[in-house]
Amino acid sequence: MPDAPERPRSRSSSHVTLDDVARVSGVSPITVSRALRGARNVSPDLQVRVQAAVDQLGYVPNVAARALASARSSHVAVLIPSLTNQLFVELLEAVQDALSPHGFQSLIGVTHYDPAQEEALLRSYLSQRPAGLLLTGFDRSAAALRMLERSDAPCVYLMETSAAPGIHSVGFSQQDAGRAIVQHLLARGRRRIAYAAGQLDPRVMMRLEGYREALRAASCHDPALELLVPGPTSMALGGRQFEDLLARHPDVDAIFYCNDDLAQGGLLAALRTGVPVPERVAIAGFNDLGGSDQMLPPLTTVHTPRREIGERAATMLLSLMRAETVAERTVDLGFELRVRQSS
Repeated sequence: MPDAPERPRSRSSSHVTLDDVARVSGVSPITVSRALRGARNVSPDLQVRVQAAVDQLGYVPNVAARALASARSSHVAVLIPSLTNQLFVELLEAVQDALSPHGFQSLIGVTHYDPAQEEALLRSYLSQRPAGLLLTGFDRSAAALRMLERSDAPCVYLMETSAAPGIHSVGFSQQDAGRAIVQHLLARGRRRIAYAAGQLDPRVMMRLEGYREALRAASCHDPALELLVPGPTSMALGGRQFEDLLARHPDVDAIFYCNDDLAQGGLLAALRTGVPVPERVAIAGFNDLGGSDQMLPPLTTVHTPRREIGERAATMLLSLMRAETVAERTVDLGFELRVRQSS
């Protein structure tokens, strides 16, 4: 089993200043200021030294420096991987519905599953002194972790849970959910079960680990049946994966797709090529996205509580922003197996 992702430590009360960056980089504060503004009279070597100190310390320039040090905006920074995924759209709507009655607005950033993009967004948003942060998952760059450690803005993590000290999170076990749906397929008599995935973000890989655990326990895990594609997911990719798996492994009797758009594409490919589902091959997805219950046949999938996650996380963050005690730092909302005719 792969090592668990590094969890960020609790937020620090210390605040990194321009003088700290100057001391570490060995230049004057005015030179640091000029370097961060991209002034032409700062040599490339000094630019590199200053940036190295900024990265080492997790320094974030405060664009509200003329205001009181404790000044906060009325914005909550919300970083999600994608706006094309219905899952995150529903989560965002729930967050905004919970925050807006209390005078807070969402400052939305889309990371495109790229740690470097998330790091850049965090640096930009933290410089605006947000009232709080809502972040997806725990996988991020070392520089982003340092910024979060140094930030005094309260933060709640979404879609995954952690019992690490000082961490507030709302989600469910992706690994348990992946294991549960494979156990369902095993209970239906399937033994040659493939895993078809795209994007390969940390949550997809947690589902993969659950898949492996269930099959190893049943003594029928075959690594050759793991079809992992790092690119974006789509119905078209799911269709190609379906045809590829059946061409290379004619004995495959079930496919667990890492999400519903892939699984919907697999069902359409089966319909197009005349492969009976579930008689010849069972198909299951993940997330229970819109339209999955209308497929032919309706798709078996895992229903994930994304709206509830958004509501609970926003409510938890509101309490933290008010300096109120939060009774539960870790909220596991679970998941629901939606068994339909595709399996």
